Amino acid sequence: MELSEETVLVDCSRLKSAVWKDFDRVKRGDTCVAVCKHCKKKLSGSSTSGTSHLRNHLIRCRRRNNHDVSQLLTSKGKKKEGSLTPVNYTYSHEHTKTDTPNLIRYEQAPLKDGLVNGTAGNFEYKRSRFDLARMIILHGYPLAMVEHIGFKVFVRKLQPLFELVTLDGVVADCKEIYVKEKQKVCEMLDELPGKISLSVDTWTAKGDGKYLCLTAHSVDDSWALRKKILSFIYVYPVQTEDVVSEIVMARLMEWDIDRKLFSMTCDSCSIHDSIVCKVREHLSENRFLLCNGQIFEVRCAVNIIKIMVEDCLEALDSTICKIRESIRYIKSSQSIHEKFNEMVQEVGADSQKSLYLDNPANWNSTYTMLDVALEYREAFSRLQEHDFAYTMCPSDDEWSQASTITSFLKLFVEVATVFAGSKIPTANIYFPEVCDIHLQLIDWCQSRDELISSLSLKMKSKFDDYWKKCSLVLAVAAILDPRFKMKLVEYYYPQIYGGDAPDCVDIVSNCMRALYNGHDVYSTLASNSQVGGSDGGNDTRDRLTGFDRFLHETSQNQNVKSDLDKYLEEPLFPRNVDFNILNWWRVHTPRYPVLSMMARNILGIPMSKVSLDSVFDTGDRVLDQYRSSLSADTLQALICTQDWMRNGLEDSKSSSSSSALAICYDAN
Repeated sequence: MELSEETVLVDCSRLKSAVWKDFDRVKRGDTCVAVCKHCKKKLSGSSTSGTSHLRNHLIRCRRRNNHDVSQLLTSKGKKKEGSLTPVNYTYSHEHTKTDTPNLIRYEQAPLKDGLVNGTAGNFEYKRSRFDLARMIILHGYPLAMVEHIGFKVFVRKLQPLFELVTLDGVVADCKEIYVKEKQKVCEMLDELPGKISLSVDTWTAKGDGKYLCLTAHSVDDSWALRKKILSFIYVYPVQTEDVVSEIVMARLMEWDIDRKLFSMTCDSCSIHDSIVCKVREHLSENRFLLCNGQIFEVRCAVNIIKIMVEDCLEALDSTICKIRESIRYIKSSQSIHEKFNEMVQEVGADSQKSLYLDNPANWNSTYTMLDVALEYREAFSRLQEHDFAYTMCPSDDEWSQASTITSFLKLFVEVATVFAGSKIPTANIYFPEVCDIHLQLIDWCQSRDELISSLSLKMKSKFDDYWKKCSLVLAVAAILDPRFKMKLVEYYYPQIYGGDAPDCVDIVSNCMRALYNGHDVYSTLASNSQVGGSDGGNDTRDRLTGFDRFLHETSQNQNVKSDLDKYLEEPLFPRNVDFNILNWWRVHTPRYPVLSMMARNILGIPMSKVSLDSVFDTGDRVLDQYRSSLSADTLQALICTQDWMRNGLEDSKSSSSSSALAICYDAN
């Protein structure tokens, strides 16, 4: 910039702000202009304009060399403790687009409580690091993103004071967050008013790796369903089932929830059987099981549906392949599709549905494909007569079998849809759906078609194993629904058991009362324990524990109605679509103090361990390539902490978005 004769250079040494070291102050008449010494850009230099715009320009000025960013951001131009000093900064215009850009490299001076003082406020370096780690955990971003060039450039532009984190550094931050969040979850589990039900799920990694996911389910003090992933355990191929069971038991002891376990939900496989057996054995030794553990082992309802669906699809495999290839052939060209439409018109097929090609990974889509194709079965046959290139049309017998098996799949789709569509998947919703499947299996087994009868017997054999383990807990949960009570059991059991129904109803009733008595004793001991603990009389309280049991047992013989008796004798609650069973029990807890404790534990049992968005998946949950490559302890930290943070977000949906962010990004 060339200055005219009228231009007067003002002495900047008397100006206090450090920003004037990089600017010349020029006076033209009555106006002052600040001229950047590096790029010669002119900005307002008036004393009333302040210096913020000058600082902002220097941050963006590309021709500025060897400047001290920390001095720009400090209020008086002095380097404060914890500030960042740039070293070895160079910039070259000769770099190509593929080269790594030369960035300012910073050295971190010792931070005092992680704070860097600046004109815009205090920059908290440590908190920002944790915010970054929490963002990666919450959204499942790859850990290596902190080493991506684009990310580094973005962070430097956004906040020059932030020292870039290495991959090892962000892993360490994630694990530190995991430890802190784990302590919070431990405290939450310890403060739960009721028992905890556990679910065991298998995840598959890329290759041969497998993981066991342990999830705790409960109903909290506000009568809301809660679930938390506790452990994500890598199963080594060389480990035996006994070793895996010991590891699972050790994890439960680590969380200190073995004394609060109420049930375990798992699949029908040998490793899950071994785990349940080991945990049941431990709980029995310590007398933690209610009702002799009759309802401790629960099989996943969605899993048994998937098993029966697999049998159906396997029996119809060749026909499904023919239908799938037929649809591909028709959709392969416009001319073939038009010819098929002509056949549809000729046979008078009255359907508005379009041919649908399934996704084999979702069995409900295969049902949809079959259901639509059956409406055009005559058009497929007519097309084969007119198009000699079309050779994969199913025969009449195959169409007939497809029709029958599709009706099986329709029932399974309807039941699974009920499970997936439930906003509050409490244990009471499963009994009527499972009973309907039971009745249909009995009916299908009487088919005269050999294929259908053999398939039905195969499915019923697997279903009977599920029913044997789960019928009691299903019935008890239904009884705790005030809209049904004993009536639903009394309705279905005669259809299922015939003449043996009264005895089976009595078994359910006896189990119900045994569970109630166990909760009654537990509530009495718990209340007395609290009273005894408040006055310091620990020795007296311990000696009178036996008296508490005696008092409970003798009171049963008196003509005093229990919570259970009052509940069963009162009229049914009217059925309506928007009924919330947990809210009902929350309101009626004062009237049924013991029975509500039992309802809390029973309704919190996960009758299905499958997430609602995976109900129709045909396989196990699979880890992607990125997560499969992580070490076992790092993966567990990421999976568990992500689950806890997302649960925190869901819990805060009723709050403002800022409150939700505060929950997720609280580094304390």
